[in-house]
Amino acid sequence: MQRMNFGVTAKGETVERVTIHGGGLTANILTWGAVIQDLRLEGYAAPLVLGFENFDDYAIRSPYFGATPGRCANRIANGRFELDGQAFQLECNERGLTHLHGGSDGMGKSNWSIVELDNDRVVLEICDPDGRAGYPGNVTTRTTYHLQESGTLSVVYESTTDAPTPVNVCQHSYFNLDDSPDILDHELMIAADHYLPVDDKLIPLGKPESVTNTPFDFRTMGSIRRQDTNDAQVPFDHNFCLSSERVAKRSVALARSVKSGITMEVRTTEPGVQFYAGVYLNVPVPGLEGRKYGAFSGFCLETQVWPDAINQSGFPNAVLRPGEVLRQETDYLFSKE
Repeated sequence: MQRMNFGVTAKGETVERVTIHGGGLTANILTWGAVIQDLRLEGYAAPLVLGFENFDDYAIRSPYFGATPGRCANRIANGRFELDGQAFQLECNERGLTHLHGGSDGMGKSNWSIVELDNDRVVLEICDPDGRAGYPGNVTTRTTYHLQESGTLSVVYESTTDAPTPVNVCQHSYFNLDDSPDILDHELMIAADHYLPVDDKLIPLGKPESVTNTPFDFRTMGSIRRQDTNDAQVPFDHNFCLSSERVAKRSVALARSVKSGITMEVRTTEPGVQFYAGVYLNVPVPGLEGRKYGAFSGFCLETQVWPDAINQSGFPNAVLRPGEVLRQETDYLFSKE
Protein backbone atom coordinates (compact mmCIF):
# COMPACT_ATOMS: atom_id res chain seq x y z
CA MET A 1 0.00 0.00 0.00
CA GLN A 2 1.25 3.45 -0.95
CA ARG A 3 -0.25 6.92 -0.55
CA MET A 4 1.07 10.08 -2.17
CA ASN A 5 0.07 13.53 -3.43
CA PHE A 6 -0.73 13.45 -7.16
CA GLY A 7 -1.75 17.03 -7.93
CA VAL A 8 -3.78 20.08 -6.96
CA THR A 9 -7.22 21.01 -8.32
CA ALA A 10 -8.21 24.47 -9.56
CA LYS A 11 -9.94 24.89 -6.17
CA GLY A 12 -6.67 24.23 -4.33
CA GLU A 13 -7.62 20.72 -3.18
CA THR A 14 -4.90 18.09 -2.90
CA VAL A 15 -5.45 15.07 -5.14
CA GLU A 16 -4.07 11.87 -3.65
CA ARG A 17 -3.10 8.60 -5.29
CA VAL A 18 -3.13 5.28 -3.47
CA THR A 19 -1.73 1.97 -4.68
CA ILE A 20 -3.37 -1.25 -3.55
CA HIS A 21 -2.42 -4.89 -4.20
CA GLY A 22 -4.30 -8.18 -4.06
CA GLY A 23 -5.31 -11.29 -5.99
CA GLY A 24 -2.52 -10.81 -8.54
CA LEU A 25 -3.67 -7.25 -9.32
CA THR A 26 -2.18 -3.82 -8.59
CA ALA A 27 -4.32 -0.69 -8.89
CA ASN A 28 -3.60 3.03 -8.63
CA ILE A 29 -6.65 4.95 -7.42
CA LEU A 30 -7.04 8.74 -7.44
CA THR A 31 -9.22 10.76 -5.09
CA TRP A 32 -10.13 12.97 -8.07
CA GLY A 33 -13.18 11.38 -9.67
CA ALA A 34 -12.54 8.14 -7.73
CA VAL A 35 -10.48 7.32 -10.82
CA ILE A 36 -8.78 3.99 -11.52
CA GLN A 37 -5.59 5.49 -12.94
CA ASP A 38 -3.73 2.24 -13.63
CA LEU A 39 -4.48 -1.46 -13.31
CA ARG A 40 -1.93 -4.27 -13.76
CA LEU A 41 -2.17 -8.06 -13.77
CA GLU A 42 0.73 -10.08 -12.41
CA GLY A 43 2.73 -11.63 -15.25
CA TYR A 44 1.69 -9.02 -17.82
CA ALA A 45 3.69 -5.81 -18.20
CA ALA A 46 1.24 -3.40 -19.86
CA PRO A 47 -1.63 -1.52 -18.17
CA LEU A 48 -5.12 -2.95 -18.63
CA VAL A 49 -6.78 0.49 -18.61
CA LEU A 50 -6.25 3.85 -20.30
CA GLY A 51 -5.01 6.70 -18.15
CA PHE A 52 -2.62 9.61 -17.70
CA GLU A 53 0.65 10.06 -15.85
CA ASN A 54 -0.18 13.63 -14.74
CA PHE A 55 -3.15 15.13 -12.89
CA ASP A 56 -3.44 18.16 -15.19
CA ASP A 57 -4.31 15.88 -18.10
CA TYR A 58 -7.17 14.35 -16.10
CA ALA A 59 -8.52 17.77 -15.18
CA ILE A 60 -8.40 19.14 -18.73
CA ARG A 61 -8.44 16.28 -21.26
CA SER A 62 -9.84 13.11 -19.74
CA PRO A 63 -12.90 11.52 -21.40
CA TYR A 64 -13.76 10.03 -17.99
CA PHE A 65 -10.77 7.65 -18.01
CA GLY A 66 -11.33 5.34 -15.02
CA ALA A 67 -13.76 7.77 -13.40
CA THR A 68 -16.90 7.34 -11.31
CA PRO A 69 -19.43 9.62 -13.04
CA GLY A 70 -22.56 10.70 -11.16
CA ARG A 71 -24.82 11.56 -9.62
CA CYS A 72 -26.46 10.26 -12.76
CA ALA A 73 -24.16 8.54 -15.24
CA ASN A 74 -24.95 8.45 -18.96
CA ARG A 75 -27.39 10.84 -20.65
CA ILE A 76 -30.62 12.62 -19.75
CA ALA A 77 -32.51 14.03 -22.75
CA ASN A 78 -32.45 17.84 -22.89
CA GLY A 79 -31.28 17.79 -19.26
CA ARG A 80 -34.92 17.70 -18.17
CA PHE A 81 -37.02 15.44 -15.99
CA GLU A 82 -40.09 15.53 -13.78
CA LEU A 83 -40.17 13.96 -10.34
CA ASP A 84 -43.15 13.87 -7.98
CA GLY A 85 -44.90 16.53 -10.03
CA GLN A 86 -41.97 18.97 -10.06
CA ALA A 87 -39.95 19.81 -13.18
CA PHE A 88 -36.16 20.06 -13.06
CA GLN A 89 -33.68 21.47 -15.56
CA LEU A 90 -30.14 20.12 -15.40
CA GLU A 91 -26.98 21.53 -16.95
CA CYS A 92 -26.70 20.51 -20.60
CA ASN A 93 -22.95 19.90 -20.64
CA GLU A 94 -22.81 17.80 -23.85
CA ARG A 95 -22.86 20.17 -26.82
CA GLY A 96 -25.51 22.19 -24.99
CA LEU A 97 -28.05 19.50 -25.90
CA THR A 98 -27.99 16.77 -23.26
CA HIS A 99 -26.96 16.21 -19.67
CA LEU A 100 -24.03 13.78 -19.44
CA HIS A 101 -22.46 11.99 -16.44
CA GLY A 102 -23.70 14.41 -13.77
CA GLY A 103 -22.53 17.63 -15.39
CA SER A 104 -19.30 19.53 -15.88
CA ASP A 105 -18.30 19.26 -12.21
CA GLY A 106 -20.14 16.09 -11.19
CA MET A 107 -18.77 13.27 -9.07
CA GLY A 108 -16.43 12.08 -11.84
CA LYS A 109 -14.79 15.52 -11.99
CA SER A 110 -14.63 16.27 -8.26
CA ASN A 111 -12.25 15.38 -5.44
CA TRP A 112 -13.32 12.58 -3.09
CA SER A 113 -12.11 11.83 0.46
CA ILE A 114 -10.41 8.64 1.58
CA VAL A 115 -12.31 7.16 4.52
CA GLU A 116 -10.66 3.71 4.69
CA LEU A 117 -7.41 2.35 3.31
CA ASP A 118 -5.76 -1.06 3.52
CA ASN A 119 -3.28 -3.05 1.46
CA ASP A 120 -5.95 -4.44 -0.89
CA ARG A 121 -8.83 -2.00 -0.40
CA VAL A 122 -9.73 1.68 -0.46
CA VAL A 123 -13.03 3.40 0.36
CA LEU A 124 -13.72 6.92 -0.94
CA GLU A 125 -16.65 9.23 -0.21
CA ILE A 126 -18.19 12.36 -1.70
CA CYS A 127 -21.21 14.55 -0.98
CA ASP A 128 -22.92 15.84 -4.11
CA PRO A 129 -24.73 18.97 -2.85
CA ASP A 130 -28.30 20.02 -3.43
CA GLY A 131 -28.58 22.13 -6.58
CA ARG A 132 -25.34 21.12 -8.23
CA ALA A 133 -25.98 20.83 -11.97
CA GLY A 134 -29.66 21.32 -11.09
CA TYR A 135 -30.22 18.12 -9.08
CA PRO A 136 -32.44 18.14 -5.98
CA GLY A 137 -31.16 16.89 -2.61
CA ASN A 138 -27.81 16.13 -1.05
CA VAL A 139 -26.43 12.75 -2.15
CA THR A 140 -23.60 10.95 -0.35
CA THR A 141 -21.83 8.19 -2.27
CA ARG A 142 -19.17 5.75 -1.10
CA THR A 143 -16.96 3.85 -3.53
CA THR A 144 -15.15 0.70 -2.42
CA TYR A 145 -12.38 -0.76 -4.58
CA HIS A 146 -11.25 -4.15 -3.31
CA LEU A 147 -8.69 -6.40 -5.00
CA GLN A 148 -9.75 -9.94 -4.18
CA GLU A 149 -8.47 -13.43 -4.90
CA SER A 150 -8.34 -14.85 -8.42
CA GLY A 151 -7.71 -11.50 -10.12
CA THR A 152 -10.95 -9.84 -9.05
CA LEU A 153 -11.46 -6.08 -8.90
CA SER A 154 -14.60 -5.58 -6.82
CA VAL A 155 -16.38 -2.23 -7.17
CA VAL A 156 -19.22 -1.30 -4.79
CA TYR A 157 -21.15 1.98 -4.79
CA GLU A 158 -23.47 2.93 -1.92
CA SER A 159 -25.57 6.10 -2.18
CA THR A 160 -28.04 7.86 0.12
CA THR A 161 -30.06 11.07 -0.26
CA ASP A 162 -32.11 13.54 1.80
CA ALA A 163 -34.57 14.24 -1.05
CA PRO A 164 -35.96 12.23 -3.99
CA THR A 165 -33.51 12.43 -6.89
CA PRO A 166 -32.15 10.40 -9.81
CA VAL A 167 -28.99 8.48 -8.88
CA ASN A 168 -27.02 6.16 -11.17
CA VAL A 169 -23.29 5.74 -10.55
CA CYS A 170 -20.94 3.62 -12.68
CA GLN A 171 -17.30 2.71 -13.31
CA HIS A 172 -15.98 4.26 -16.53
CA SER A 173 -12.63 2.57 -17.15
CA TYR A 174 -11.49 2.10 -20.74
CA PHE A 175 -9.96 -1.37 -21.11
CA ASN A 176 -7.34 -2.64 -23.53
CA LEU A 177 -6.32 -6.23 -22.85
CA ASP A 178 -3.35 -6.51 -25.24
CA ASP A 179 -1.79 -3.05 -25.62
CA SER A 180 -2.70 -2.86 -29.33
CA PRO A 181 -3.41 0.56 -30.89
CA ASP A 182 -7.09 -0.39 -31.03
CA ILE A 183 -9.41 -2.97 -29.46
CA LEU A 184 -11.31 -3.97 -32.60
CA ASP A 185 -9.85 -7.48 -32.64
CA HIS A 186 -10.80 -8.11 -29.01
CA GLU A 187 -13.57 -10.67 -28.64
CA LEU A 188 -16.67 -9.82 -26.63
CA MET A 189 -19.76 -11.54 -25.23
CA ILE A 190 -22.69 -9.65 -23.66
CA ALA A 191 -25.56 -11.68 -22.19
CA ALA A 192 -28.33 -9.45 -23.53
CA ASP A 193 -31.18 -10.30 -25.90
CA HIS A 194 -32.08 -6.63 -26.38
CA TYR A 195 -30.39 -3.26 -26.77
CA LEU A 196 -31.51 0.37 -26.99
CA PRO A 197 -31.35 2.09 -30.41
CA VAL A 198 -30.47 5.77 -30.07
CA ASP A 199 -30.94 9.06 -31.90
CA ASP A 200 -28.18 11.41 -33.06
CA LYS A 201 -27.79 12.69 -29.47
CA LEU A 202 -27.31 9.10 -28.24
CA ILE A 203 -30.65 9.24 -26.40
CA PRO A 204 -32.71 6.01 -26.47
CA LEU A 205 -35.49 6.12 -29.05
CA GLY A 206 -37.87 4.09 -26.90
CA LYS A 207 -38.42 0.44 -26.08
CA PRO A 208 -35.64 -2.14 -26.38
CA GLU A 209 -35.15 -3.99 -29.65
CA SER A 210 -33.92 -7.51 -30.27
CA VAL A 211 -30.24 -7.97 -31.07
CA THR A 212 -31.09 -10.85 -33.41
CA ASN A 213 -29.73 -10.35 -36.95
CA THR A 214 -27.99 -7.09 -35.97
CA PRO A 215 -24.34 -6.18 -35.28
CA PHE A 216 -25.44 -5.84 -31.63
CA ASP A 217 -25.79 -9.59 -31.15
CA PHE A 218 -22.92 -10.39 -28.76
CA ARG A 219 -24.65 -13.38 -27.15
CA THR A 220 -21.77 -15.53 -28.37
CA MET A 221 -18.12 -14.47 -28.36
CA GLY A 222 -17.23 -12.48 -31.42
CA SER A 223 -14.94 -9.72 -32.63
CA ILE A 224 -15.72 -6.09 -31.81
CA ARG A 225 -14.74 -5.35 -35.42
CA ARG A 226 -18.20 -5.34 -37.01
CA GLN A 227 -19.58 -3.52 -40.01
CA ASP A 228 -22.96 -1.88 -40.55
CA THR A 229 -24.91 -1.68 -43.80
CA ASN A 230 -22.48 0.97 -45.08
CA ASP A 231 -19.51 -1.36 -44.54
CA ALA A 232 -18.26 0.97 -41.80
CA GLN A 233 -17.24 0.03 -38.28
CA VAL A 234 -20.27 0.14 -35.97
CA PRO A 235 -19.75 3.07 -33.54
CA PHE A 236 -20.86 1.17 -30.45
CA ASP A 237 -22.11 3.47 -27.67
CA HIS A 238 -25.29 1.68 -26.66
CA ASN A 239 -27.02 0.22 -23.64
CA PHE A 240 -27.50 -3.53 -23.59
CA CYS A 241 -30.58 -4.53 -21.58
CA LEU A 242 -29.67 -7.18 -19.01
CA SER A 243 -32.82 -7.07 -16.86
CA SER A 244 -35.70 -4.80 -15.91
CA GLU A 245 -34.39 -4.19 -12.37
CA ARG A 246 -31.41 -4.82 -10.11
CA VAL A 247 -30.88 -8.48 -9.29
CA ALA A 248 -28.33 -10.64 -7.50
CA LYS A 249 -24.86 -10.27 -8.97
CA ARG A 250 -24.42 -12.45 -12.05
CA SER A 251 -22.07 -12.81 -15.04
CA VAL A 252 -23.09 -10.47 -17.88
CA ALA A 253 -20.07 -9.99 -20.15
CA LEU A 254 -16.78 -11.54 -21.18
CA ALA A 255 -13.96 -9.82 -23.08
CA ARG A 256 -10.87 -11.58 -24.38
CA SER A 257 -7.69 -10.87 -26.29
CA VAL A 258 -6.38 -13.81 -28.26
CA LYS A 259 -3.12 -11.89 -28.70
CA SER A 260 -2.32 -11.56 -24.97
CA GLY A 261 -4.41 -14.42 -23.61
CA ILE A 262 -6.04 -12.08 -21.08
CA THR A 263 -9.73 -12.49 -20.31
CA MET A 264 -11.99 -10.11 -18.34
CA GLU A 265 -15.34 -11.31 -17.00
CA VAL A 266 -17.91 -8.78 -15.73
CA ARG A 267 -20.40 -9.64 -12.99
CA THR A 268 -22.91 -7.07 -11.79
CA THR A 269 -26.19 -6.36 -10.03
CA GLU A 270 -27.12 -3.70 -12.58
CA PRO A 271 -29.92 -3.88 -15.20
CA GLY A 272 -27.84 -2.50 -18.06
CA VAL A 273 -24.35 -2.28 -19.48
CA GLN A 274 -23.27 0.53 -21.78
CA PHE A 275 -20.79 -0.81 -24.32
CA TYR A 276 -18.70 2.03 -25.68
CA ALA A 277 -15.97 1.05 -28.14
CA GLY A 278 -14.09 4.36 -27.92
CA VAL A 279 -15.02 5.62 -31.37
CA TYR A 280 -14.67 9.27 -30.36
CA LEU A 281 -11.31 8.97 -28.61
CA ASN A 282 -8.65 11.36 -29.88
CA VAL A 283 -6.48 12.35 -26.95
CA PRO A 284 -3.89 15.01 -27.91
CA VAL A 285 -1.41 14.15 -25.13
CA PRO A 286 0.41 10.92 -24.24
CA GLY A 287 -1.26 8.42 -21.93
CA LEU A 288 0.28 5.91 -19.55
CA GLU A 289 3.94 5.29 -20.38
CA GLY A 290 3.64 7.56 -23.42
CA ARG A 291 0.88 5.65 -25.21
CA LYS A 292 -1.20 7.31 -27.93
CA TYR A 293 -4.97 7.06 -27.48
CA GLY A 294 -6.87 7.36 -30.73
CA ALA A 295 -10.21 6.04 -31.94
CA PHE A 296 -11.08 2.58 -30.56
CA SER A 297 -7.98 2.45 -28.32
CA GLY A 298 -10.07 1.26 -25.36
CA PHE A 299 -13.57 -0.03 -24.63
CA CYS A 300 -15.96 0.57 -21.72
CA LEU A 301 -18.48 -1.76 -20.13
CA GLU A 302 -20.40 0.64 -17.89
CA THR A 303 -22.79 -1.27 -15.62
CA GLN A 304 -25.71 0.97 -14.69
CA VAL A 305 -29.39 1.86 -15.06
CA TRP A 306 -30.48 2.37 -18.66
CA PRO A 307 -29.79 5.87 -20.03
CA ASP A 308 -32.55 8.51 -19.74
CA ALA A 309 -34.49 6.09 -17.50
CA ILE A 310 -35.96 9.02 -15.56
CA ASN A 311 -37.86 10.03 -18.73
CA GLN A 312 -38.64 6.68 -20.30
CA SER A 313 -41.72 4.64 -19.45
CA GLY A 314 -40.95 1.00 -18.67
CA PHE A 315 -37.24 1.54 -18.01
CA PRO A 316 -35.68 0.41 -14.69
CA ASN A 317 -36.13 2.72 -11.70
CA ALA A 318 -33.54 5.51 -11.49
CA VAL A 319 -34.94 7.37 -8.44
CA LEU A 320 -33.39 7.21 -4.96
CA ARG A 321 -35.48 8.35 -1.99
CA PRO A 322 -34.67 9.29 1.62
CA GLY A 323 -34.25 6.26 3.88
CA GLU A 324 -33.09 4.04 1.01
CA VAL A 325 -29.54 2.84 0.31
CA LEU A 326 -28.68 2.34 -3.35
CA ARG A 327 -26.06 -0.41 -3.59
CA GLN A 328 -24.50 -1.09 -7.00
CA GLU A 329 -21.98 -3.93 -7.28
CA THR A 330 -19.71 -4.92 -10.16
CA ASP A 331 -16.77 -7.33 -10.30
CA TYR A 332 -14.12 -7.40 -13.01
CA LEU A 333 -12.33 -10.77 -13.05
CA PHE A 334 -9.01 -10.95 -14.91
CA SER A 335 -7.11 -14.08 -15.92
CA LYS A 336 -4.32 -14.95 -18.34
CA GLU A 337 -3.96 -18.14 -20.32
